[in-house]
Amino acid sequence: MKYRNLGKQGLKVSEVSIGMMYHGSYYKKKQSFSLLQEAVNQGINFIDCADRYGIFDSELPMEERTPAEEYLGEFLQGQSRDDLIISTKVFYKMRESPNSGGLSRKHIHEAVKRSLRLLQTDYIDIYFCHRPDRDTPLEETVLTMSDLIEEGTIHHWGTSWWPPTMVERAIWIAKKLGAHPPHAEQPPYHMYARFIEEDLIEVARYHGLGLVTFEALATGMITDKYLKEIPEGSRASKFDMYTDEVMERYRTRISKLIPIAKELDVPLSQMAIAWTLRHPEVSSSLMGASKPEHVVSNAQACEVSLSKVILEKIEEALKDS
Repeated sequence: MKYRNLGKQGLKVSEVSIGMMYHGSYYKKKQSFSLLQEAVNQGINFIDCADRYGIFDSELPMEERTPAEEYLGEFLQGQSRDDLIISTKVFYKMRESPNSGGLSRKHIHEAVKRSLRLLQTDYIDIYFCHRPDRDTPLEETVLTMSDLIEEGTIHHWGTSWWPPTMVERAIWIAKKLGAHPPHAEQPPYHMYARFIEEDLIEVARYHGLGLVTFEALATGMITDKYLKEIPEGSRASKFDMYTDEVMERYRTRISKLIPIAKELDVPLSQMAIAWTLRHPEVSSSLMGASKPEHVVSNAQACEVSLSKVILEKIEEALKDS
């Protein structure tokens, strides 16, 4: 495993990290622990979670769901906590109440206390604002997150899927107030979703912001997993969005990329992850996994080198697709 600094911060994160979006809902404890342990075995030191993971976006009845943070907290008891980078998130409503949601001072303090309890830890390495909150003054959010750093509850804070203009505004507000600015942004990024190249990468470069990108495989669509059919029980089989038209477009796209991966003698998935890591502004590529062998393969992507010639071939393959 290779490691990069989180932007201009001294914190070093593994180039490939593991996310827990489906833990506690689709993945129960035994499977969750096996995935997390394999990640640690592979040298992955960065585990990303959120307060809503495991509770929402699940087919299970509410009483059968477990917060992913609870799983992670149990897992951490058998690990060297100081060797791991743990992130979680705040924003979404956790119950039906006017103040149970958003990025107000009240909700952030409520949420961080709950996360610390479930994670069974006394600090969070990176605390992300899961989405922007346009109902709360940005100054209030910035100062609250900065105060959490000062008191040692969190070490760094970041944003997730925020417009670049709001990220930059938060940075300038923090400078004006003498507060800690956001240190990271977590956006989606893959070969068919490249909006961060328009201005977010430049914002990150200028301010020393670390980018923790996710969906490098476009929820499995930049792999050869669905070339023949959608396997029963797979993620794609659970959603209506994967229509015949969508799958045909997918197969056309992938057929152009597979020969390039074969030339490199690596799985298409590893090439896709390495492609996101070609930018030095990307501190880590956040990956999900349903099987330990997927974790192993994802981790190996940081060893894949993409030459200028290969990158040009990939660009050509992505044209008009």
